[in-house]
Amino acid sequence: MSLGLALGISGAVLVAAAVLAWEFWICEGAHLGRHFVVWLYDLSAQRYDGIKHFNPDWERRFLGEPLANALAGLEDARLLDVGAGTGRVARTLAPLGLFRGIVIGVEPSPRMLERGRQAVAPKKTRWVRAWAVPLPFPAEAFDMVTSLEVAEFTPEPLASLAEMVRVLRQGGWLLVTNRVGWQARWIAGRTFPRGQIGRRLQTLGLEEVQETFWQRDYDLVWARKRFRDDTAIGEPACA
Repeated sequence: MSLGLALGISGAVLVAAAVLAWEFWICEGAHLGRHFVVWLYDLSAQRYDGIKHFNPDWERRFLGEPLANALAGLEDARLLDVGAGTGRVARTLAPLGLFRGIVIGVEPSPRMLERGRQAVAPKKTRWVRAWAVPLPFPAEAFDMVTSLEVAEFTPEPLASLAEMVRVLRQGGWLLVTNRVGWQARWIAGRTFPRGQIGRRLQTLGLEEVQETFWQRDYDLVWARKRFRDDTAIGEPACA
C-alpha cells in the first residue's frame, strides 16, 4: 500500500469518526432514525438530570411560574408535555399552588419515562409511552401543550408541531423551544432560523407568537391557537 493511499484511508476514517461523534453528541442520533434516538436516551436515562444540570430555582422562575400563570384561571387544567423526558415540566409545576391541574407526559424512551414516574407524585401526572407523531389523543384535548428541546430530534419537526397544535384546544397556549445555537444549522433539516418558526406556527393556525431568548442554545416560543369566541385562558408570564 502506497503512503498516499494509506494517508487517504486514515483521513477518511478520521472524517467518518468526526461525523459519527457529531451525530451522537450534538444531533443525538436524529439522522439515524427515531428508534436510535430512543436507544441513546435509554442509555443515558440514569445520568440525564446530571448531564442537563437542572437548577430547581431557575426552572421554577423561568419555566414553572410562567406556565402556572398562563393556566391560573383554569380548574383541572390539562397540560400535555411532549417528549417529557424525566418530567422536567411536571416537576417544576408540582409544588406551585397556582397550578391546579394535571400534566400528561408523553415519552417514547421507557427508561426516561420510568425516571419521570419516580420523580413526580402520581396525583399530579400521568405518563404515556408514545411518539410525538402521532399523538394518541383526540383533537383539542389539552389546555396547553409544551415540548422542550425535542422537535429537532424528531424525524419531521414541522409534523411534530402540527400534531401538538391538533391536540391543543382553541385559545390554548403552545410552548416550545427552538434550537438556535451555533450547532443548530448543522442539525440538517431539523431546525428553524430565528423568525422562521413563528411564520411556520402561524401557518398551523397559531397567533400571538412570542420568541424570546431562553438559554445559550435555545429560544423559547409561545404561541396561541386561534379561537372563535372571547374565552381566554390567561397570558404567558414570561420573565
